[in-house]
Amino acid sequence: MIQRAKARFYWIFAFIPTGLFAQNIQVNDTYSAQQLVQDVLIDSPCANVSNFAVSGDTFSAGQQSFGYFTNTSPLFPFTDGIVLSTARAVRAEGPNNNLVDEGSTSWAGDQDLEQALGIGNTYNATVLEFDFTPLSSQISFDYIFASEEYSGTAPCRYSDGFAFLLKPVGSSQPYQNLAVLPNTNTPVLVTTVHPEISGNCPAINEQYFGGYNDSAYPVNFNGQTVVLTAKATVIPGTPYHIKLVIADEENIRYDSAIFLGGGSFSVGTDIGPDRLFATNNPVCQGDTVTLDATESGTNTYQWFKNSNPIPGATNATYTVTDSGTYTVDVNLGGTGCIAQGEAVIEYAALPVVNDPTVLIQCDDNNDGISTFDLTKANAVVTFGDSSLGVTYYPSLTDAQNGTDAIANPTAYSNTLGSSLVAKVENGFGCANYATVNLQIANNAIAPQTPVSICDADGPEDGSTSFTFSTQVTPQVLAGLPAGLSVSYFASSSDAILGQNPLPDNFTNTVALQQIVYALIVNGPDCYGIVPVTLVVNTFNPSDFQDEIVYLCDNTPVSIGVSASFSAYLWNTSETSNSITAATSGSYSVTVTDANGCSATKNFTVIASQVAQITSVDIADFSGNNNTITVNVTGNGAYEYSLDGASWQDANTFSPVSPGEYRVYVRDKNGCGTTPPLSVVVLDYPRFFTPNGDGFNDLWQIKNLFLRQGATLKIFDRYGKLLKYQDANTNGWDGTYNGTALPATDYWFVLTLDDRTIVKGHFSLKR
Repeated sequence: MIQRAKARFYWIFAFIPTGLFAQNIQVNDTYSAQQLVQDVLIDSPCANVSNFAVSGDTFSAGQQSFGYFTNTSPLFPFTDGIVLSTARAVRAEGPNNNLVDEGSTSWAGDQDLEQALGIGNTYNATVLEFDFTPLSSQISFDYIFASEEYSGTAPCRYSDGFAFLLKPVGSSQPYQNLAVLPNTNTPVLVTTVHPEISGNCPAINEQYFGGYNDSAYPVNFNGQTVVLTAKATVIPGTPYHIKLVIADEENIRYDSAIFLGGGSFSVGTDIGPDRLFATNNPVCQGDTVTLDATESGTNTYQWFKNSNPIPGATNATYTVTDSGTYTVDVNLGGTGCIAQGEAVIEYAALPVVNDPTVLIQCDDNNDGISTFDLTKANAVVTFGDSSLGVTYYPSLTDAQNGTDAIANPTAYSNTLGSSLVAKVENGFGCANYATVNLQIANNAIAPQTPVSICDADGPEDGSTSFTFSTQVTPQVLAGLPAGLSVSYFASSSDAILGQNPLPDNFTNTVALQQIVYALIVNGPDCYGIVPVTLVVNTFNPSDFQDEIVYLCDNTPVSIGVSASFSAYLWNTSETSNSITAATSGSYSVTVTDANGCSATKNFTVIASQVAQITSVDIADFSGNNNTITVNVTGNGAYEYSLDGASWQDANTFSPVSPGEYRVYVRDKNGCGTTPPLSVVVLDYPRFFTPNGDGFNDLWQIKNLFLRQGATLKIFDRYGKLLKYQDANTNGWDGTYNGTALPATDYWFVLTLDDRTIVKGHFSLKR
């Protein structure tokens, strides 16, 4: 039958102008169901076919949704075959420069497809079906699924459905769907085979996605799968019905198609799966694989390796011992059918192991018993190949049988045995074995001198940061063989197990003094464990707060600290406990104690001096608003007083009552006080009562005698001079020439010794 199909193909090709192909597929939609099956799809005398049917939609001009295609472009994998579509089959012809998007809701879907895929609401179904009776145990054929739904974000949500449905003729059992991804039950759909859609959905089974098609591609669909193979195991001599169906789901938009490889429908024998690196199941070195081509009946067998007959290999089974492509021809009695089977076998080398291996652990109490972290031997056993898996067992028999594996390899006690077996496996499950001998280290480590540092990182709380690699490790490794490394732990049990290592920059968690444990290792082996005492020395001398010192009138001043420290260094380079500061500025001294810890005290020397009073401004004769303002020069910080007892920062005193005052100015920095300066505040009474009661009987300006040379004149309202006095006169009694004057207002003119004239008036009351 296949020879007739090929002859028909070449006859058609001979009469079609070559230019019509233009490197795109060409579709002939006039083929009947029998022609599509017998002349195009099936390439084996090992199956009897019958009961052909094909259905779809008849478009205008009699165009069909199914047809026979041919192809001359190397871009598309099939040279000919069958196309089943949810649109007109001829729309599958390239180039890919227009959208295939047609059909109608009156074109029905397919219930068997819906049941097989668990979907509903299908439309525009195209079905090719037939019966066949296989003479051997396996069928297969090749196909590509292509769709316009490979566009934008559609692969995240939408897909047309298709299935290759198989079941025995007359069976009430559900169909088996052969259009699934290899070694799964996952249907091949746009939503199950696509690359990452950036920002919308991740890649799914991307290895089966053939790619997006550009505008020059030979078929007119946006994307497609790689070539996939549908296969099934069948019972020879049993009639089967196969139904190849495709349909739109949910709506009629954005069409799809199945391309079936011409002559790819094969009836053969299943001799077992390929054993490949690519599928992660190669055979392990030293193992054998038995391929079984047994078919019922009286048959003859011939095995081949890499297409060459294997001498004497004529049994139904063959045992493989090395890599190659193995095929078998099964001559099924007198049927004329030669069923073929093929399996590609690849061999993986066994892991290379270091056998035997020794793992040495320390003993914290010298009883010969310790806890081993077996995983530390992994890198040694595998020569550093981290891709290999290592499991430990008590014996070789256990390792080979996979029984009684060491449950906790990171904490294994050598009381359970001093020799173990490491089972080393690569990613294909190929195993090799190495003996691991457990030994106790007997290296002597000298006691360690405490490592002492100062608490210099803030508050003197007895905690500070140690850097093990520079402050401790050189001491620990002193005198030991080269090539050792050290890590540190809070407890000896952690050190034994190598768990919870402390960071290289470690702040002690026990104030002032803490013991840590140095684990010395040689590769994976423990060389020794030794305790190390960490000591934090605090140094917080008293009276070391910053201090301000004043340099009075440029007189040098002594600054310093206690003489009880081990060393001193001033910022002036002097090394005594005290120095003499002759100029203002910043001074500091760093002192060191017996432990080498230091502290710094800062001095600020400020120049100051006694004030010089340049003048005193007196605003008097102002009643309740009399003021005294003291004016000074000097670079000190000053305060002022009128009595030597009460002091104020302001140089103005207000209000000031009439009287005599002694003005003082004092340097706040302790440089001294000015000599007192006498000043007088004068004022006059606003009234007097000359009634002889001994109170306020005279009108006088108190302390006027202190202003020798002053004169006073008193007038009535008409300007008549009533009284003339000098600075020493006691006052006016309210009479004129012995006669008491009436109660009223009177005026005065006071001329002071500095020629200042003060005028005013007052009341006489009786």
